[in-house]
Amino acid sequence: MSKPKVLLAFSGGLDTSYCVKYLSDERGYEVHAALVNTGGFSEAELKDIEQKAFGLGVASYKTLDVVQKYYHECIRYMVFGNVLKNNTYPLSVSAERVFQATAIAEYANEIGATAIAHGSTGAGNDQVRFDVVFRILCPEVEIITPIRDMQLSRETEIEYLKAKGVVRDWTKSTYSINKGLWGTSVGGKETLTSNGYLPEEAWPTQVTKTGEEVVTLQFEKGELVGLNGEAMSPVEAIVKLTDIAAPYGVGRDIHVGDTIIGIKGRVGFEASAPLLIIKAHHLLEKHTLTKQQLYWKQNIAEMYGTMLHEGQFLDPVMRNFETFLADTQDNVTGSVNIQLAPYRYYVTGIESKYDLMSSVFGSYGEMNNAWSGEDVRGFSKIVSNQTMIHRKVSDHAANN
Repeated sequence: MSKPKVLLAFSGGLDTSYCVKYLSDERGYEVHAALVNTGGFSEAELKDIEQKAFGLGVASYKTLDVVQKYYHECIRYMVFGNVLKNNTYPLSVSAERVFQATAIAEYANEIGATAIAHGSTGAGNDQVRFDVVFRILCPEVEIITPIRDMQLSRETEIEYLKAKGVVRDWTKSTYSINKGLWGTSVGGKETLTSNGYLPEEAWPTQVTKTGEEVVTLQFEKGELVGLNGEAMSPVEAIVKLTDIAAPYGVGRDIHVGDTIIGIKGRVGFEASAPLLIIKAHHLLEKHTLTKQQLYWKQNIAEMYGTMLHEGQFLDPVMRNFETFLADTQDNVTGSVNIQLAPYRYYVTGIESKYDLMSSVFGSYGEMNNAWSGEDVRGFSKIVSNQTMIHRKVSDHAANN
């Protein structure tokens, strides 16, 4: 009899290495492994992970590259919405997990897997994000989570792998790093408490640049399409901007937020390109969108970010939000200048043919060309009418 197929979301680390041996030797599965690339991997790293998978005895291995899909179906909408969770975090890991889970679910259906496995523990958000997507896209497929279900310790996993002849240096790094196209998360002992900041050596990119540098971001209908006058694709621009800005130490912070499972959590992140893009895009929008567009965008974008963070990306309302966000971008075209310096940056200004601060209609605080002083007097009288009446009625009632 042929063995049942399980597709394992594989990273090459301790947890997923344990899963390969456990699913094969203890559960009798034919284990197929896949890594989903959402950016951040070098070719050498991808090759090394593939070799580790085959060394563990998987029946097949595949790298699923979804970088372009991730940008076009998610990142660009986060830019359109200037999405920063709790006004801080660009959802570097939250968003990519949904796309990793989606790619795994689709590939599981493609190869006819009867089960999907992932190495999430029972302590964080990722277990929910993966499970939610799997239940939606392949509801008949069993979800297996050995680390979560058996509450395994690192020591137990290491001893099991040693007994199976898998000997590696499993020394846990002082800091856990998760790198993707839209930023890198950094976790360590300092983020496990409410008081503490990551030391310099914890950050993946060290500060090597000195002095100051100006970088110009070109946007077309809300998308980043060039840097310093050089046209490039949005994904290329994100990678290039990271290379330029990260060595200045900008885009670092610690996010404090509500996890899906109901507890507070802290995580460090390094996201120079996402932070600069969102801040530049937001300034360009302030110049090119109306007051009501900005107001409703902010409300919709906040809900979009919250649902994305909580693994609800596949809910149909998210497509409705995206339609609105995209529709607001027609005039968000122009260039934005940012001055970079070690540990800081300044968004210095914009140029756009759609700039609503056009001098044709006047200069704020100095002169006007589109209305008269009498127009303003009449407007002020009308706009203050209701509050004036309310005050008089209240005063009269209080005195009688």
